[in-house]
Amino acid sequence: MKKLTMIALFAGFLTVSLTSCRDQKTQKEEVIEDMQDKGADIKVKDDGDKIKMETEDEKAKIKTDDDGNVKIKIKDKD
Repeated sequence: MKKLTMIALFAGFLTVSLTSCRDQKTQKEEVIEDMQDKGADIKVKDDGDKIKMETEDEKAKIKTDDDGNVKIKIKDKD
């Protein structure tokens, strides 16, 4: 009985630890992937601190400041 309890606890711990390690995308990564899927022209400046992306219908700008704060601007061309 003690062995069965230890196996169950170990399996539960292993399950929780593996599911908590999933990759979670930031909003910045989601915007970049979305614009890439739309076939956007992407320009990167200042080692990735400024990213400009443009499609026929949409523009997006991502700026990261020195403190690590991310600003995202998305505009429709209409």
